[in-house]
Amino acid sequence: MKSIVNHRLFTIKASLVVVIVIAAEAAVAQPPASIQQIWLDDRVVVSVPVATNRVTTLSFPGPIDAIDGAGFTLDGKTPGQFQLAHVKGSPFLSVRALTASATGNLNIRWYNHTYVFELSTSDTPLLSLVMTSPPAPEETGTGRTPETSPLTLLALLDKAKAFPLLKAQQPESVADVGFTTYDGKPLVSDFNDYQIQIEQAFRFNAADTLVFRAAITNETDTPLVYQPDSFALRAGNRLYPQSISDSGGQVAPKGRSIVYFAVTGTPDGGRNELSLKNQFTVLVKRLSPPPPPPLIITKVPVRPLLPPKGQP
Repeated sequence: MKSIVNHRLFTIKASLVVVIVIAAEAAVAQPPASIQQIWLDDRVVVSVPVATNRVTTLSFPGPIDAIDGAGFTLDGKTPGQFQLAHVKGSPFLSVRALTASATGNLNIRWYNHTYVFELSTSDTPLLSLVMTSPPAPEETGTGRTPETSPLTLLALLDKAKAFPLLKAQQPESVADVGFTTYDGKPLVSDFNDYQIQIEQAFRFNAADTLVFRAAITNETDTPLVYQPDSFALRAGNRLYPQSISDSGGQVAPKGRSIVYFAVTGTPDGGRNELSLKNQFTVLVKRLSPPPPPPLIITKVPVRPLLPPKGQP
């Protein structure tokens, strides 16, 4: 009986050892909640809880370019809600709260982007927040073009059409939109009896979509009829079909028509990453027959008929 009891006690102790070992391994494998690592994303506001009796360190992949914030003090003696420590050229900074109800935002410039952090006093602060660069496309599959619905594409067309107004009245709504005009060096696709000129181009990087405002000029005396959903963009030796367009399908004789069309991703579903600096060519499927070639009449000099020899 005693041996059975001892065996059971040994089994219980062994089980406890296993549990303790597993718990210890889990504790090593899982970082504490006070240490976090995130990918850099300049479209997201990051909330950072800090404490009055602890220091929180924000670390970047490289030297920080600039720091902006209201209510921050460097020496702790100047009035402020937070104390900030940063050595110029270093990739990290440290901050702590000076009051129990401190709140504020910190904007950090790094590699031509601004990253926004919302700080607030907390009893459970972050002690270390490590920022890492987003993984390369081949590492995560982010090289695939994002899913875009027809409604999303329509919204991009509308934003391109209203771009001057939005830029003047709501600049934050188009802050991430690439834009260019071709006033100095117009991009003209010449098809003899009609031309397509790109007037403006917009790049919506998150949707990997380019939107173009183009003018179609009809040089003939007959209507130019084309297929409205057949626009395509040529960049180098690659052809990108439209994802959406807003066009009437016809240009009056000797007339001019404004159209908008968009290109999203690549034909095989990847990201196109097209720069607005490309020399683009615009194509469209023509439905009306081209005008007949002009009739060329060659004038032949008329020579007088001479009578046969020997006749007066």
